[in-house]
Amino acid sequence: MALHFELVTPEKLVRSEDVHMVVVPGSEGDFGVLEGHAPVMSTIRDGALQIYAKDGAEPEEIEVRGGFAEVGDAGLTILAEHVEA
Repeated sequence: MALHFELVTPEKLVRSEDVHMVVVPGSEGDFGVLEGHAPVMSTIRDGALQIYAKDGAEPEEIEVRGGFAEVGDAGLTILAEHVEA
Protein backbone atom coordinates (compact mmCIF):
# COMPACT_ATOMS: atom_id res chain seq x y z
CA MET A 1 0.00 0.00 0.00
CA ALA A 2 1.26 3.48 -0.85
CA LEU A 3 0.28 7.09 -0.39
CA HIS A 4 0.22 9.26 -3.50
CA PHE A 5 2.15 12.45 -2.69
CA GLU A 6 2.39 15.67 -4.70
CA LEU A 7 4.41 18.78 -3.87
CA VAL A 8 3.40 21.86 -5.85
CA THR A 9 4.57 25.50 -5.90
CA PRO A 10 2.99 28.38 -7.83
CA GLU A 11 5.65 27.83 -10.50
CA LYS A 12 5.65 24.06 -10.98
CA LEU A 13 4.97 20.51 -9.88
CA VAL A 14 8.02 19.63 -7.76
CA ARG A 15 7.26 15.98 -6.90
CA SER A 16 4.60 13.41 -7.74
CA GLU A 17 5.19 9.89 -6.45
CA ASP A 18 3.92 7.06 -4.29
CA VAL A 19 5.51 6.92 -0.82
CA HIS A 20 4.99 5.14 2.49
CA MET A 21 4.44 8.22 4.70
CA VAL A 22 4.93 12.00 4.84
CA VAL A 23 5.30 14.05 8.03
CA VAL A 24 3.95 17.57 7.44
CA PRO A 25 4.91 20.67 9.47
CA GLY A 26 1.35 21.79 10.20
CA SER A 27 0.67 25.21 11.68
CA GLU A 28 -0.74 23.50 14.79
CA GLY A 29 1.96 20.83 14.95
CA ASP A 30 3.54 18.11 12.83
CA PHE A 31 1.29 15.33 11.54
CA GLY A 32 1.98 12.12 9.69
CA VAL A 33 -0.01 10.98 6.66
CA LEU A 34 -0.29 7.35 5.58
CA GLU A 35 -2.51 5.82 2.90
CA GLY A 36 -6.12 5.82 4.06
CA HIS A 37 -5.74 8.96 6.21
CA ALA A 38 -9.01 10.80 6.88
CA PRO A 39 -9.61 13.83 4.66
CA VAL A 40 -8.16 17.02 6.15
CA MET A 41 -6.92 20.47 5.14
CA SER A 42 -4.29 22.36 7.11
CA THR A 43 -2.06 25.36 6.75
CA ILE A 44 1.63 24.56 6.99
CA ARG A 45 4.39 26.48 8.70
CA ASP A 46 7.96 26.95 7.54
CA GLY A 47 9.77 23.68 8.15
CA ALA A 48 10.79 20.34 6.69
CA LEU A 49 8.58 17.77 5.04
CA GLN A 50 9.83 14.31 5.99
CA ILE A 51 9.22 11.84 3.17
CA TYR A 52 9.52 8.12 3.91
CA ALA A 53 9.81 6.21 0.63
CA LYS A 54 9.34 2.81 2.34
CA ASP A 55 8.40 1.51 5.76
CA GLY A 56 11.48 1.74 7.99
CA ALA A 57 13.44 3.91 5.55
CA GLU A 58 15.32 7.05 6.58
CA PRO A 59 13.32 10.17 5.70
CA GLU A 60 14.23 12.57 2.94
CA GLU A 61 13.70 16.17 4.07
CA ILE A 62 12.50 19.02 1.89
CA GLU A 63 12.27 22.54 3.32
CA VAL A 64 9.02 24.35 2.59
CA ARG A 65 7.82 27.84 3.39
CA GLY A 66 4.12 28.43 3.95
CA GLY A 67 1.17 26.96 2.15
CA PHE A 68 -1.48 24.30 2.59
CA ALA A 69 -1.75 20.53 2.92
CA GLU A 70 -4.76 18.63 1.62
CA VAL A 71 -5.43 14.96 2.27
CA GLY A 72 -8.18 13.43 0.17
CA ASP A 73 -9.11 10.39 -1.88
CA ALA A 74 -6.25 11.13 -4.31
CA GLY A 75 -3.63 11.22 -1.51
CA LEU A 76 -1.64 14.12 -0.05
CA THR A 77 -1.08 17.37 -1.90
CA ILE A 78 1.20 20.07 -0.49
CA LEU A 79 0.68 23.51 -2.02
CA ALA A 80 3.81 25.33 -0.84
CA GLU A 81 4.60 29.00 -1.32
CA HIS A 82 8.30 28.15 -1.67
CA VAL A 83 10.43 24.98 -1.72
CA GLU A 84 14.17 25.01 -0.94
CA ALA A 85 16.12 23.19 -3.66
